[in-house]
Amino acid sequence: MTEAQETTHFGEQTVAMGDKQGMVDAVFHNVADRYDLMNDLMSAGVHRIWKDGMVNELAPPKTGSRPFRVLDMAGGTGDIGERIINASVGYAEVVVSDINSDMLRVGADRAKSWRYPAQASFVEANAEELPFEDNSFDAYTIAFGIRNVPRVQKALNEAHRVLKRGGRILVLEFSQVDVPGLDAFYKMYSNRLIPPMGRLVTGDAQPYQYFIESIRKFPAPAAFSGMLTEAGFSRVKHTSYTGNIATLFSGWKI
Repeated sequence: MTEAQETTHFGEQTVAMGDKQGMVDAVFHNVADRYDLMNDLMSAGVHRIWKDGMVNELAPPKTGSRPFRVLDMAGGTGDIGERIINASVGYAEVVVSDINSDMLRVGADRAKSWRYPAQASFVEANAEELPFEDNSFDAYTIAFGIRNVPRVQKALNEAHRVLKRGGRILVLEFSQVDVPGLDAFYKMYSNRLIPPMGRLVTGDAQPYQYFIESIRKFPAPAAFSGMLTEAGFSRVKHTSYTGNIATLFSGWKI
């Protein structure tokens, strides 16, 4: 089957596989400058706690005989990269990579005021076809970005390829709420409040309608854990946050 014949989802829409990346790019070009502000508003700041939990789980070393290299994929605005570098007290080297040039622009500009700006670099790249050598990173992180990749399994395979033996992948992603009562409230909040909030803050509700729909299409934790295993990762586990609103996945390249 050719790329033109393959299909995938863009929110609730079924689209040609080759069209999705351009559609996702357009969404993030439109919201890049206020992306982190909207995350704060949509989650009441709780996304910061989830991201801190991800970095705490990574526990980047503060010293060693060589730099601890991290690839933070879909990390354009740099909030994960900055956390990792600060947690390592400037020891870690983070390559912040994103397919979207506007998201990277925001991150690179913010990095000028970081405590350790020299420890970060910003590279435009496609998660499905990484321009990095085999076995070149100690860790691979991606927060709320994997569900936007057209070929998720291909991206996970690439993550495995660029990690060194003993390297670790951490994936933070939205999930399906499974707490009675909270699930109904979360659905109502997502459907009725987030798109209008997006229109108020960014001038466009459509990107946030896509975000909501893309969350619903993302595989359940057990299924996504299976995809990590298929990519070659071992000791795969997942931890639910806040009633399973978000889930942190972890695996090792043994």
